[in-house]
Amino acid sequence: MANDSATDAAAAARLARFGKLPERVRFQEMVEEKKAAPSGAEIVSYNAEGSWNHFSCLALDLGL
Repeated sequence: MANDSATDAAAAARLARFGKLPERVRFQEMVEEKKAAPSGAEIVSYNAEGSWNHFSCLALDLGL
């Protein structure tokens, strides 16, 4: 019986220190549905030949 009171005291100390866990979030509350973006003008494609000018090169900046 002494072990039960020690276990109860430890549980009470844990509850006082950490409190209780938050309520579970339902899956329906975590999911948001949106329409897909239309194909065409809103999609930006990758241009390999034009991508070099988006990066800076110190050697080119210094003229080396």
